[in-house]
Amino acid sequence: MAHFVKLDENNVALAVHVVNNDVITIDGVEVEQAGIDFLTQLHGHTNWKQASYNGNIRKNFAGIGYTYDSTRDAFIPPKPFNSWILNEDTCRWESPVAYPEGEGIYTWNESTLSWDLAE
Repeated sequence: MAHFVKLDENNVALAVHVVNNDVITIDGVEVEQAGIDFLTQLHGHTNWKQASYNGNIRKNFAGIGYTYDSTRDAFIPPKPFNSWILNEDTCRWESPVAYPEGEGIYTWNESTLSWDLAE
């Protein structure tokens, strides 16, 4: 099964649709445009991008609220905190301070820019 992301005018993911591989396979090759054409005809919406559950294309599998960045050809999740920095290789947000090693569960504290041990 192939997954296609319905994007709004700002390239923000509105929904993820599943399309049978038979629809997008032409002469044994997956063709993204075939899926886009199928979904456009079915729904009347024209802004679609194929996604990959395992991140084989476009860095990350998209969820609702993710943004498609055409320059990076990647789906980027919503930024969790203002201080977090985008990792250009993974297109995922990372805290400015590494997650603590060892036991325990920590939560990010944006006001102190540090990890707090959860109680």
